[in-house]
Amino acid sequence: MIYLDHAATTSLSDAALQTFIDISKEYYGNPSSIHWAGRKANSILRQARLDIAQIFDTKPEHIIFTSGGSEADTLAIQGYALANQHKGKHLITTAIEHHAVLHTMEYLEKRFGFDVTYIEPVNHTISAQQIKEALRPDTILVSVMYANNETGLLLPIREIGEILADHQAVFHVDAVQAVGKIAISPQQLGIDFLSAAAHKFHGPKGVGFLYSRIPNFDSLIHGGRQEDQHRAGTENLAGIAAMATALKEQTEQLGQHYQTVTDLKAYLLDKLSPSNYYLNETGPSLPYVVNIGFPHQLNEQLLMRLDLAGIAVSSGSACTAGVIQTSHVLEALYGQDSHRLKESIRISFSHETTKEELDFLVQQLHQIIGGTQ
Repeated sequence: MIYLDHAATTSLSDAALQTFIDISKEYYGNPSSIHWAGRKANSILRQARLDIAQIFDTKPEHIIFTSGGSEADTLAIQGYALANQHKGKHLITTAIEHHAVLHTMEYLEKRFGFDVTYIEPVNHTISAQQIKEALRPDTILVSVMYANNETGLLLPIREIGEILADHQAVFHVDAVQAVGKIAISPQQLGIDFLSAAAHKFHGPKGVGFLYSRIPNFDSLIHGGRQEDQHRAGTENLAGIAAMATALKEQTEQLGQHYQTVTDLKAYLLDKLSPSNYYLNETGPSLPYVVNIGFPHQLNEQLLMRLDLAGIAVSSGSACTAGVIQTSHVLEALYGQDSHRLKESIRISFSHETTKEELDFLVQQLHQIIGGTQ
């Protein structure tokens, strides 16, 4: 079996798994309890928060633990918009965002009357100038992803941060596909909110975090006073500790892993006949994601045949799992009538991917569509 869908989720690293087991067995107290078991658990929670904060060159109080990237996105966008609507009700995002962002924006439009501008790609990309031109005096939040989950496209985060430095709007960045793959300093980039999910960088599922430089936003979950009163509920201590372990592990080998994946991408494309495929790559991109199309080959049939051969790839976001549907990202980039929407698949790597696995993928593609070397 060959797994090439790491943009959907990654395997749990050995170190993260061991941390999860150890913490589950030895630190079973509630971190909010004042007795010895609670204090022991709380010390693990504090250390994990400190470890993650140091990676992002920030203070521990700026890290809020969540159940994952979708909750972090929603907490930042909905939480800030509702708490600050007296400043304005205009929000800006892009048409190629993850559904966690898009659906939150749509919810705010329908239920609370917010006005959302969805920036459409121009020349197959999103520019900082487009964000600048969309700004209004009543804009209170801009949400732009760091790297697209379907194509790997890197968006101009630094440039947007510089533009927003002189505007009241806060800057939220969905960095779920970027954290653990490239170095990120929110403060240097002018980012106010940043979302991350552990299972994208070889940590456990069901845990993530929100970097927040802005304290004034509403909670989504009410009850206790956990997470500096921003997110009620007993913390997933084992998951949080394992997430910190995984992130430290990936950060320590950031450059090495990035080069490994860059080489793997080049290796795969070299093995394929250039006349037999096209890339949906429209600008600077993370090498971890390859969105590739094969002319006259329906992606639904191709995915099924690769699956039967024991190869796991996808047509895009896993959040539409169980349904192969048109990619809203490719539709925004190329238009709703483009043949790319029905021909493209996403192959995504990790540093654990091997050339032998890619050789088998190429062999299977040769049998299915022909034309490979």
